[in-house]
Amino acid sequence: MADAALDSLAPPRTRGDASGGVGSRRRPNRRALKAWVYLAPAAVIYLGFAIWPALNTFYLSLLDWDGVQRPSYVGLANYASILQDAALYNSILHALVLIIFFSLIPVCMGLLMTGLLMGRVRRGMTFFRTVYFLPQVLPLVAVGITWRWLYNQNGLLNQFLEAIGLGSITRAWLGDYNLALYALGFIGTWTMSGLCMMLFLSGAQKIDGALYEAATLDGAGAFRQFLSVTIPGVRKEITIAAVITTIAALASFDLVFVTTNGGPANQTTVPALLVYRLAFNEGDIGTASALAITLTALVIVFVTLIRRVAREES
Repeated sequence: MADAALDSLAPPRTRGDASGGVGSRRRPNRRALKAWVYLAPAAVIYLGFAIWPALNTFYLSLLDWDGVQRPSYVGLANYASILQDAALYNSILHALVLIIFFSLIPVCMGLLMTGLLMGRVRRGMTFFRTVYFLPQVLPLVAVGITWRWLYNQNGLLNQFLEAIGLGSITRAWLGDYNLALYALGFIGTWTMSGLCMMLFLSGAQKIDGALYEAATLDGAGAFRQFLSVTIPGVRKEITIAAVITTIAALASFDLVFVTTNGGPANQTTVPALLVYRLAFNEGDIGTASALAITLTALVIVFVTLIRRVAREES
């Protein structure tokens, strides 16, 4: 009797419930199917224009091919030539040097400018920020042509040095064997510093003002607040800036191509420029592909290291 009374109080079972929750399982399946339908166009484009070219480049790196005749399989010989050929090896070293100018110095300068500008509302501040961010808007080809003119023997830089009595150190900066790479790196510093500053300023604006008030009550000055509050507050932005600028340093091509084209005497040659030369000028598709894969691996290694360091600090 008691069991019958409990059964009468229980809600009626639907067909989906009687079949072990088939209806409840269908909904997630339909949602997953709908999600894949929405993702399919982007996935196809990504597979076709990113994954497949990368896999095909790796396949080409295992061949000896001039782009016309029948290729022959050489295995890892193209990768071995990168370490044995001085030009290929030095191009990687040049890219590593450019990381200092494209990434390390701009990040430090961006933090410095953020500390000077943060919390101070002055007339013309919008114009000031726009001027610093302008290099990111300009095409790098135009930037390279402008700086090549500035660095010229009769350019504005040498004219300025002569005007202040330092005419003895004037030179064709991009043609100097010992200074060309550093002169090129300074262009990257000018280009990337504004981007880092804008990223850090946007991150600093999200920091709770109560943290600065608490630091002030504890007797912390402006510099101490910058180290203890601002820098920890923009840690994510620092990671993003470091990743972007490091990739720009390792994959730099257009700026080098326009300003020095790898000269003088290959002192500014970078991997991306050599990939272009090997593939389109010398017809060595295999070595060019191997160098491109090596460059990609370097980018992945540096990005992974940056993210790991940032994760450990957080």
